[in-house]
Amino acid sequence: MAPRGRGAFTGTSFFPYDPSWRLHGRVAPASGDGANVPDGTFVPIADLVAQRDGEEIRLTLLWVDSYGGGLFLPFRDGTSGDATYGGGRYLLDQAKGADLGVTPSGDLVLDFNFAYHPSCAYDSRWICPLAPAGNVIAQPVRAGEMLPPPTGDQS
Repeated sequence: MAPRGRGAFTGTSFFPYDPSWRLHGRVAPASGDGANVPDGTFVPIADLVAQRDGEEIRLTLLWVDSYGGGLFLPFRDGTSGDATYGGGRYLLDQAKGADLGVTPSGDLVLDFNFAYHPSCAYDSRWICPLAPAGNVIAQPVRAGEMLPPPTGDQS
C-alpha cells in the first residue's frame, strides 16, 4: 500500500468461513499448454479437478521455476473486480508456505477460505503473476480474502 494510504488501512477483510469451499482437487494431466504463462517461469504441470454443488472446477496447477520453486495456483472467479482483486487471488503458493497438504487418497486440499490477494492488489509497486486465462471459476467464490472497503485516496 502506498505510504499515504497506510494510515487509513483498517485491516484485511474476509468472507465468512464457508465449509462448502473446502474441496479436494484430483490431480489430472495438464490440458493447457501454458501459452498465457510468461517466460517459462510458471510451468503448467497438472490440472486440478474438483466438484462443488454438482459443477466441475478445473484449474491448471503451475510449478514456479524460479526463486523459491514449488506449486502455485492462481485463479479468478465471479467476485474478481468486484469484491476481490480483478487480477485474481492465490490459493497455493509453496514458496510462501500457503499449502494445506493432501488427502489420504492423494488429492490436494483446496480450501478457498484461505484464498488471498497478490501483493500488487495493495501496492502498484509490486508486479504479480496473475491467473492464466483458463484458471477461472465461473461461480463467485465468496470465501477467503476480500478487497478492503474504499477509504478515499490511497495513493
